[in-house]
Amino acid sequence: MTNLTDALHIPDTQSERDQRHLAIQRVGIKDVRWPVTLRVAGHDQDTVAMWDLDVALPADQKGTHMSRFVAWLDAQDEAIDAAKLEAGLGGMLDKLGATEGRIEARFPFFLRKRAPVSGVQSLMDYQGRWIAEARAGVTAVWAEVGVPVKSLCPCSKEISDYGAHNQRSLVTIRVELQAPIEWHELVRFAEDSASSELWPLLKRADEKWVTERAYENPKFVEDLVRDVALKLNADARIGRYSVDVENFESIHNHSAYARIERG
Repeated sequence: MTNLTDALHIPDTQSERDQRHLAIQRVGIKDVRWPVTLRVAGHDQDTVAMWDLDVALPADQKGTHMSRFVAWLDAQDEAIDAAKLEAGLGGMLDKLGATEGRIEARFPFFLRKRAPVSGVQSLMDYQGRWIAEARAGVTAVWAEVGVPVKSLCPCSKEISDYGAHNQRSLVTIRVELQAPIEWHELVRFAEDSASSELWPLLKRADEKWVTERAYENPKFVEDLVRDVALKLNADARIGRYSVDVENFESIHNHSAYARIERG
Protein backbone atom coordinates (compact mmCIF):
# COMPACT_ATOMS: atom_id res chain seq x y z
CA MET A 1 0.00 0.00 0.00
CA THR A 2 1.35 3.45 -0.90
CA ASN A 3 2.05 5.73 2.05
CA LEU A 4 -0.20 8.80 1.89
CA THR A 5 2.71 11.13 2.57
CA ASP A 6 4.70 9.59 -0.28
CA ALA A 7 1.68 9.73 -2.59
CA LEU A 8 1.28 13.44 -1.93
CA HIS A 9 5.05 14.00 -2.14
CA ILE A 10 5.10 15.75 1.24
CA PRO A 11 8.73 16.09 2.42
CA ASP A 12 9.72 14.72 5.84
CA THR A 13 11.84 17.67 6.96
CA GLN A 14 12.32 16.36 10.49
CA SER A 15 14.21 13.31 9.19
CA GLU A 16 16.75 15.40 7.29
CA ARG A 17 20.37 15.55 8.44
CA ASP A 18 21.56 18.47 10.54
CA GLN A 19 24.97 20.03 9.89
CA ARG A 20 25.46 21.73 13.27
CA HIS A 21 26.58 18.48 14.93
CA LEU A 22 24.95 19.15 18.29
CA ALA A 23 23.09 16.36 20.06
CA ILE A 24 19.95 17.26 22.04
CA GLN A 25 19.50 15.39 25.31
CA ARG A 26 15.75 15.98 25.62
CA VAL A 27 13.25 17.03 22.97
CA GLY A 28 9.52 16.35 23.02
CA ILE A 29 6.24 17.65 24.36
CA LYS A 30 5.26 18.79 27.84
CA ASP A 31 2.20 19.71 29.92
CA VAL A 32 -0.11 17.53 27.87
CA ARG A 33 -3.34 16.98 29.83
CA TRP A 34 -4.41 13.37 29.24
CA PRO A 35 -6.41 10.73 31.15
CA VAL A 36 -4.64 8.00 33.07
CA THR A 37 -5.80 4.97 35.03
CA LEU A 38 -3.90 4.07 38.20
CA ARG A 39 -4.01 1.07 40.46
CA VAL A 40 -4.68 2.51 43.95
CA ALA A 41 -5.31 0.37 47.04
CA GLY A 42 -6.31 -2.60 44.92
CA HIS A 43 -8.71 -0.76 42.61
CA ASP A 44 -8.43 1.01 39.27
CA GLN A 45 -8.78 4.77 39.66
CA ASP A 46 -9.29 7.15 36.74
CA THR A 47 -7.65 10.56 36.96
CA VAL A 48 -6.09 13.19 34.69
CA ALA A 49 -2.33 13.66 34.37
CA MET A 50 -0.02 16.30 33.00
CA TRP A 51 2.42 14.43 30.77
CA ASP A 52 5.96 15.30 29.63
CA LEU A 53 7.40 13.01 26.94
CA ASP A 54 10.81 13.38 25.34
CA VAL A 55 13.67 11.55 23.64
CA ALA A 56 17.34 12.20 22.98
CA LEU A 57 18.09 13.39 19.43
CA PRO A 58 21.36 12.46 17.68
CA ALA A 59 23.62 15.25 16.47
CA ASP A 60 22.99 14.47 12.81
CA GLN A 61 19.17 14.37 12.97
CA LYS A 62 17.27 17.61 12.38
CA GLY A 63 14.15 16.91 14.43
CA THR A 64 11.93 14.36 16.12
CA HIS A 65 8.37 13.41 15.21
CA MET A 66 6.29 15.27 17.82
CA SER A 67 2.96 13.76 16.71
CA ARG A 68 4.19 10.29 17.62
CA PHE A 69 4.28 11.22 21.31
CA VAL A 70 0.55 11.96 21.25
CA ALA A 71 -0.07 8.79 19.24
CA TRP A 72 1.74 6.83 21.96
CA LEU A 73 -0.39 8.47 24.67
CA ASP A 74 -3.58 7.72 22.80
CA ALA A 75 -2.68 4.03 22.63
CA GLN A 76 -2.40 3.64 26.43
CA ASP A 77 -5.56 1.83 27.50
CA GLU A 78 -4.55 -0.05 30.67
CA ALA A 79 -3.95 0.94 34.28
CA ILE A 80 -0.37 2.18 34.65
CA ASP A 81 1.96 0.54 37.13
CA ALA A 82 5.77 0.46 37.28
CA ALA A 83 6.12 -2.55 34.96
CA LYS A 84 3.71 -1.14 32.37
CA LEU A 85 5.41 2.25 32.51
CA GLU A 86 8.82 0.68 31.88
CA ALA A 87 7.42 -1.35 28.98
CA GLY A 88 5.60 1.73 27.70
CA LEU A 89 8.83 3.71 27.67
CA GLY A 90 10.39 1.03 25.48
CA GLY A 91 7.41 1.25 23.15
CA MET A 92 7.67 5.03 22.95
CA LEU A 93 11.39 4.86 22.15
CA ASP A 94 10.72 2.34 19.38
CA LYS A 95 7.99 4.57 17.97
CA LEU A 96 10.36 7.54 17.90
CA GLY A 97 13.40 5.56 16.71
CA ALA A 98 15.31 6.64 19.83
CA THR A 99 17.51 4.85 22.38
CA GLU A 100 17.13 7.33 25.26
CA GLY A 101 14.08 9.15 26.57
CA ARG A 102 11.83 10.02 29.45
CA ILE A 103 8.17 9.84 30.49
CA GLU A 104 6.76 11.90 33.33
CA ALA A 105 3.14 12.05 34.50
CA ARG A 106 1.83 14.26 37.35
CA PHE A 107 -1.65 13.63 38.73
CA PRO A 108 -3.92 13.71 41.79
CA PHE A 109 -5.07 10.45 43.31
CA PHE A 110 -7.40 9.67 46.19
CA LEU A 111 -7.51 7.38 49.21
CA ARG A 112 -10.60 6.72 51.28
CA LYS A 113 -9.82 7.43 54.93
CA ARG A 114 -11.68 6.67 58.14
CA ALA A 115 -11.57 9.31 60.90
CA PRO A 116 -9.71 8.12 64.02
CA VAL A 117 -12.61 8.24 66.54
CA SER A 118 -15.95 8.64 64.77
CA GLY A 119 -15.00 6.38 61.87
CA VAL A 120 -16.64 8.72 59.37
CA GLN A 121 -15.24 8.13 55.88
CA SER A 122 -14.10 10.63 53.26
CA LEU A 123 -11.72 10.92 50.32
CA MET A 124 -8.26 12.41 50.82
CA ASP A 125 -6.38 13.74 47.80
CA TYR A 126 -2.65 13.37 47.24
CA GLN A 127 -0.28 14.39 44.47
CA GLY A 128 1.43 11.59 42.54
CA ARG A 129 4.07 11.38 39.86
CA TRP A 130 5.44 8.63 37.63
CA ILE A 131 8.87 9.00 36.02
CA ALA A 132 10.51 6.48 33.69
CA GLU A 133 13.85 7.28 32.09
CA ALA A 134 16.26 5.39 29.84
CA ARG A 135 19.85 6.67 29.69
CA ALA A 136 23.04 4.92 28.59
CA GLY A 137 21.27 1.57 28.34
CA VAL A 138 19.83 1.74 31.87
CA THR A 139 16.12 2.25 32.62
CA ALA A 140 14.90 3.55 35.98
CA VAL A 141 11.32 3.96 37.19
CA TRP A 142 10.49 6.42 39.96
CA ALA A 143 7.31 7.05 41.95
CA GLU A 144 6.67 10.27 43.86
CA VAL A 145 3.99 11.32 46.32
CA GLY A 146 3.19 14.68 47.89
CA VAL A 147 1.57 14.11 51.28
CA PRO A 148 0.10 16.89 53.47
CA VAL A 149 0.53 16.25 57.21
CA LYS A 150 0.51 18.14 60.52
CA SER A 151 3.63 19.07 62.51
CA LEU A 152 3.92 20.61 65.98
CA CYS A 153 7.03 22.47 67.14
CA PRO A 154 8.93 20.80 70.03
CA CYS A 155 10.60 24.09 71.01
CA SER A 156 7.28 25.94 71.19
CA LYS A 157 5.85 23.19 73.38
CA GLU A 158 8.88 23.23 75.67
CA ILE A 159 9.00 26.98 76.29
CA SER A 160 5.26 27.71 76.47
CA ASP A 161 3.11 27.47 79.61
CA TYR A 162 0.31 26.13 77.44
CA GLY A 163 -0.15 25.31 73.78
CA ALA A 164 2.40 25.04 70.96
CA HIS A 165 2.45 26.38 67.45
CA ASN A 166 1.66 23.85 64.75
CA GLN A 167 1.16 23.91 61.02
CA ARG A 168 0.47 21.92 57.93
CA SER A 169 3.52 20.36 56.30
CA LEU A 170 4.11 18.85 52.86
CA VAL A 171 6.22 15.71 52.61
CA THR A 172 7.41 14.88 49.09
CA ILE A 173 8.90 11.41 48.64
CA ARG A 174 10.52 10.32 45.37
CA VAL A 175 11.77 6.72 45.22
CA GLU A 176 13.45 4.58 42.60
CA LEU A 177 11.53 1.32 42.50
CA GLN A 178 13.46 -1.93 42.81
CA ALA A 179 10.16 -3.81 43.28
CA PRO A 180 6.47 -2.76 43.19
CA ILE A 181 5.20 -0.41 45.91
CA GLU A 182 1.57 0.64 46.27
CA TRP A 183 0.64 4.32 46.35
CA HIS A 184 -0.94 3.99 49.78
CA GLU A 185 2.31 2.51 51.12
CA LEU A 186 4.26 5.56 49.95
CA VAL A 187 1.69 7.77 51.65
CA ARG A 188 2.08 5.86 54.94
CA PHE A 189 5.83 6.54 55.02
CA ALA A 190 4.95 10.23 55.43
CA GLU A 191 1.80 10.01 57.55
CA ASP A 192 3.32 7.61 60.07
CA SER A 193 6.27 9.98 60.56
CA ALA A 194 4.29 13.18 61.18
CA SER A 195 3.01 14.72 64.38
CA SER A 196 -0.39 13.73 63.01
CA GLU A 197 -1.85 12.74 59.68
CA LEU A 198 -4.74 14.69 58.15
CA TRP A 199 -8.33 13.81 57.29
CA PRO A 200 -10.74 15.77 55.04
CA LEU A 201 -13.72 15.13 57.32
CA LEU A 202 -13.56 15.16 61.13
CA LYS A 203 -16.16 15.23 63.89
CA ARG A 204 -15.46 17.02 67.19
CA ALA A 205 -14.16 13.86 68.86
CA ASP A 206 -11.78 13.37 65.92
CA GLU A 207 -10.59 16.97 66.11
CA LYS A 208 -9.78 16.50 69.80
CA TRP A 209 -7.85 13.32 68.96
CA VAL A 210 -5.79 15.01 66.21
CA THR A 211 -4.99 18.02 68.41
CA GLU A 212 -3.82 15.88 71.31
CA ARG A 213 -2.01 13.41 69.04
CA ALA A 214 0.08 16.22 67.54
CA TYR A 215 0.78 17.76 70.98
CA GLU A 216 2.12 14.45 72.27
CA ASN A 217 4.18 13.87 69.11
CA PRO A 218 6.10 17.10 68.37
CA LYS A 219 8.42 17.14 65.33
CA PHE A 220 10.91 19.65 63.96
CA VAL A 221 11.23 19.67 60.18
CA GLU A 222 14.55 17.88 60.77
CA ASP A 223 12.80 15.17 62.80
CA LEU A 224 10.17 14.63 60.17
CA VAL A 225 12.56 14.29 57.22
CA ARG A 226 14.84 11.94 59.18
CA ASP A 227 11.99 9.72 60.34
CA VAL A 228 10.71 9.32 56.77
CA ALA A 229 14.23 8.55 55.54
CA LEU A 230 14.69 5.85 58.19
CA LYS A 231 11.55 4.10 56.97
CA LEU A 232 12.77 4.26 53.36
CA ASN A 233 16.20 2.94 54.37
CA ALA A 234 14.54 -0.12 55.91
CA ASP A 235 12.61 -1.05 52.74
CA ALA A 236 14.52 -3.23 50.27
CA ARG A 237 12.13 -2.30 47.46
CA ILE A 238 13.53 1.23 47.36
CA GLY A 239 16.76 2.25 45.64
CA ARG A 240 17.73 5.88 45.34
CA TYR A 241 15.38 8.39 46.91
CA SER A 242 14.83 11.97 48.00
CA VAL A 243 12.63 13.29 50.80
CA ASP A 244 11.62 16.95 50.98
CA VAL A 245 9.68 18.41 53.90
CA GLU A 246 8.26 21.93 53.95
CA ASN A 247 6.62 23.31 57.08
CA PHE A 248 4.30 26.23 56.31
CA GLU A 249 5.13 27.99 59.55
CA SER A 250 2.24 29.51 61.50
CA ILE A 251 4.37 32.04 63.45
CA HIS A 252 6.64 33.13 60.56
CA ASN A 253 6.05 34.49 57.08
CA HIS A 254 8.37 31.85 55.66
CA SER A 255 8.62 28.07 55.53
CA ALA A 256 11.05 25.72 57.24
CA TYR A 257 12.57 23.18 54.86
CA ALA A 258 14.69 20.00 54.94
CA ARG A 259 15.87 17.46 52.37
CA ILE A 260 17.57 14.05 52.52
CA GLU A 261 18.83 12.20 49.44
CA ARG A 262 20.24 8.73 48.92
CA GLY A 263 22.16 7.95 45.76
